[in-house]
Amino acid sequence: MALKVLPTPTPSPLARLVDDYLMSCRARGLSPRTDEQYGYALRNVFLKWCDAEGITRLEELDRRTFDRYTSFLLQKRTRSGAPITAHAVHSFLRPVRILLNWAAREGETVVAKPQLPRREKPIRDVLSRDEIDQLERVMPNERDKLIIRIFGDCGLRLDELTKLKADDIVRSGRQAHLRVLGKRNRMRDVPIPPTLLRRLDRYIEARPEERSADALFLTLRARGGVHDPLTMIGVYRTVKDAFHRAGITKPVYPHLLRHSWMTEMLRCGMNPIQLSFIAGASPDVIAQHYAHLTKDDAYEAMVRALSGGR
Repeated sequence: MALKVLPTPTPSPLARLVDDYLMSCRARGLSPRTDEQYGYALRNVFLKWCDAEGITRLEELDRRTFDRYTSFLLQKRTRSGAPITAHAVHSFLRPVRILLNWAAREGETVVAKPQLPRREKPIRDVLSRDEIDQLERVMPNERDKLIIRIFGDCGLRLDELTKLKADDIVRSGRQAHLRVLGKRNRMRDVPIPPTLLRRLDRYIEARPEERSADALFLTLRARGGVHDPLTMIGVYRTVKDAFHRAGITKPVYPHLLRHSWMTEMLRCGMNPIQLSFIAGASPDVIAQHYAHLTKDDAYEAMVRALSGGR
């Protein structure tokens, strides 16, 4: 019996537009994680809904159509059966809005854009400076102490810290910076406090010579006589171990240390534009995610400004 080859379905004009947009994102250096999130939201959710509705062209996406799509998202349920949050709905709608902005710049006809439902800004947990000091104190070796301290004093992301090499410490006179490869492969220089710099110098000098790469942080145990670079999972486990040892019950994730550092910098009066440059985060992101600073912080900042910083 001869096998019958079924023809490959021809993608709709809307599906081709999504493919072109995602290809443009990759060409611009969008991070793999963001590319995966946008791809899922657009292909696995938005296009599937459009197929079910018989929508194949961009021109068919008017305001009423988007209202139906938003209503569809608001009715979705989590695996536990609970309604998905407004923040989750935003995570599905924002890639669609960004796609439409790109399409308009490419000369396509964009009739409407989905409205974003209202959502309350989350109140995020932060670690105090004392809690960060406590996390460092409980760690049994200098490598793990330095991991906590770099997160707490330099505000790096998990993948940024994992990719650090010994020669990423850049010196200029009495100042030193960490040369960090951040999102979209953008390089930035993050200041290193003098005390931390001295500790890093001693740590680098004492590292084992038998290593498979020049990563800053290596495994404590050698495999085949060679120490390998510490992975992101290894760094995450180090942070988790620190929380456990210190008895801190706040949610465990390395980004909490970055978030706490950015909060502390703003509370101490750092200009948000300077913070944006050092942290590798846009001013819009800083304005959106750091609304948890209290009115007491605003009062203290205003008093410092009016008194000339005294």
